[in-house]
Amino acid sequence: MEELSSRRERTGWYFYDWANSAFQTTVVTVFLGPYLTSIAKTAAGCDGDTCPDGAAIHPLGIAIAPGSLFPYTVSLSVFLTVFVLPVVGAIADRSPRKKQLLALFAYIGAAATAAMLFLTGDRYLLGAGLFLLANIAFGASVVVYNSFLPQIADEHDRDRVSSFGWAWGYLGGGTLLLLNVVAVLMKDSLGLSTGEVARYSIVSAGLWWAGFTTIPLLALHNRPVASAEQARGNVVTGGFIQLWATLKGLKAYPLTLFFLVAYLIYNDGIQTVISLASVYGTEELKLSDDVLVPTILMVQFLAFAGALLLGRLAKAIGAWKTVLLSLVLWTVVILVAFVLPAHQAVPFVVLGGGIGLVLGGSQALSRSLFSQLIPKGKEGEYFGIYEISDKGTSWLGPLAFGLAYDLTNSYRVAIIALIVFFVAGFVVLAMVPIRRAIEQAGNTPPAKL
Repeated sequence: MEELSSRRERTGWYFYDWANSAFQTTVVTVFLGPYLTSIAKTAAGCDGDTCPDGAAIHPLGIAIAPGSLFPYTVSLSVFLTVFVLPVVGAIADRSPRKKQLLALFAYIGAAATAAMLFLTGDRYLLGAGLFLLANIAFGASVVVYNSFLPQIADEHDRDRVSSFGWAWGYLGGGTLLLLNVVAVLMKDSLGLSTGEVARYSIVSAGLWWAGFTTIPLLALHNRPVASAEQARGNVVTGGFIQLWATLKGLKAYPLTLFFLVAYLIYNDGIQTVISLASVYGTEELKLSDDVLVPTILMVQFLAFAGALLLGRLAKAIGAWKTVLLSLVLWTVVILVAFVLPAHQAVPFVVLGGGIGLVLGGSQALSRSLFSQLIPKGKEGEYFGIYEISDKGTSWLGPLAFGLAYDLTNSYRVAIIALIVFFVAGFVVLAMVPIRRAIEQAGNTPPAKL
């Protein structure tokens, strides 16, 4: 059987994961939060970490604590992506120039990230604005990127291709983060302050993102839109119209919607573990950055191996069963985290290794499994909805974590509260008749599910 794409095109597709993961790891996970907070504290009149009573900044005339700026900015970007990403997906499906759309959003995001070179002094509004633009452009580019997956790999090869792309992304993000951590360790010999290293590290992610994006742009090919009807008319206004039709039409694919509900639940648990593991390590386990940062690095590189490992397992037993198994492993991770002893680095590092091995595979196989549930010609639209299922509900897990801590004053109770996301997600996903769901979307199920 003739393959849908060449090896060169698939390799180019992998490289966009390598390119954009630098933004997630270096900017969002490690450097921007603390750096933007320090800029906000300067604007509020703080002396380092010491702030006078009532210290506040006033974006748009609203008084907020400087430490709240980054979380609020992240929340606003999530809110906006809920409206932007499905429309981007609908436009991508109607455009015969999908590759150019990928370039547009990738380079906007990379340029906004690199422009943080000018984020100095008390320019907190500049930092917040650039992050909003970069994060929304990042999400939009990922929607377009994911919509290529059903076009470059058939149902028999999609799990492997998705897993390899995800693995390549973790390797790319981890490589740049490693280089930036080395710069942090060498800052004194380089004559740089902590803030300067953070700023240059953020800028390096923008340059990395832009530079490596050229590889997929050279390798990927545009393909004709699914129908002449989609090709007619204005692409943008038609995109909005098509989005509305898709949302109404989802009721024709209830099992696809059922899968999205399951993904919404368990992926929120995954994202919360990723974002709050360092808080748990610092506040409950009393571990220093000397332990936390190398562990984050280790997770990135083990996630590369984990994505490939679970991809091989999916080839043997099917993606659906492998994702269900990964949710069992996530439940074990939470239980182990609950009983970890404080002040001991080795158990925490071992737990980080477990997270790394299960992290990449569970996300990569969820993506490939969802791609089987999309009606042909609607890849962009459905992946837009998939992305907001990822980003648009990412406040639920942190909310559960925060409420549990507020009620009990215990981070251990807060972390064990997350187990409900993995148990409930497992139950809902197990109830999806996955073969019938794929056939309902008009696709051919792979031999093993």
